[in-house]
Amino acid sequence: MERELTMEFARVTEAAALASARWVGRGNKEAADDAAVEAMRSVFDTIRMNGTVVIGEGEMDEAPMLYIGERLGGGDGPALDVAVDPLEGTNIVAKGLTGAIAVVAIAKKGGLLHAPDMYMDKIAVGPAAKGCIHLDAPVKDNLANVAKALHKSMDDLTVVILDRPRHQQIIQDVRACGARIRLISDGDVSPAVACAFEGTGVDIMMGVGGAPEGVLAAAALRCMGGEMQGRLWPENEEDVARAKALGIEDVQKLLTLDDLARSDDVFFAATGITEGHLLRGVTFTALGAMTHTVVMRGKTGTVRFIEARHSFDKKPKYAMKGVF
Repeated sequence: MERELTMEFARVTEAAALASARWVGRGNKEAADDAAVEAMRSVFDTIRMNGTVVIGEGEMDEAPMLYIGERLGGGDGPALDVAVDPLEGTNIVAKGLTGAIAVVAIAKKGGLLHAPDMYMDKIAVGPAAKGCIHLDAPVKDNLANVAKALHKSMDDLTVVILDRPRHQQIIQDVRACGARIRLISDGDVSPAVACAFEGTGVDIMMGVGGAPEGVLAAAALRCMGGEMQGRLWPENEEDVARAKALGIEDVQKLLTLDDLARSDDVFFAATGITEGHLLRGVTFTALGAMTHTVVMRGKTGTVRFIEARHSFDKKPKYAMKGVF
């Protein structure tokens, strides 16, 4: 993939963030999501690429755009897998909480796991703790190994976990070790990525969340040299059938980074919608808005943070569609 696409993908997530940010705190998660999807799709239409959505808003009969299998771009260049979450954290935006982002990951065809819309058990760390975790290891062992790799005591570790009843045992185990926990209401892509950056206050992310979100986070960790492991967490036979329909025969297989994001030729971009571990949220000004975006390229390991100022009286209409 051409490196010039880096800025194009930043424009994609910026547009989605700007559109959904208008709905922060308004209690309407559907409207926020619709605005993000429409804005993101509009910008994808302007990019010269040959993409196919492999992780998106659902099947064709469930979503009007950015559905799984939808073609993006004008068909130019190599075939690409596209994973999108125009608004990760619909409830976060509706309630005006922290941690919502707009996110995309792009790799050459076959480079991303076609994850079904179901749960996945996950554990993620940054590059300094690579090789120190295992999904099947006891919590105590994982925390001890990560603490050693980071030259910290376990008391100084911060673990991010989704605040769900299913995580009661993990929470008890982490607290028994003396580590700190940051419970989040929704959206585990952002904290998983934050593990790879010093200064975010996040050392490890663990627990059961969405499988598609796991692939998105894995793409970023691939770019950063971090590590992630996962295993599908089907709730019923329908989930098992959905996984097998996407070519995943063994739903109990331990998925490594090489399964989730198979190629170094991958891009990741995310723009903050509300304040988060890694990115600032959209700030509206008298003349427009400011956005904060991270863009990564796996092939070179380059990570860019982009602070953009958007002037609404000059912004192309396609990027602001759905905002006003």
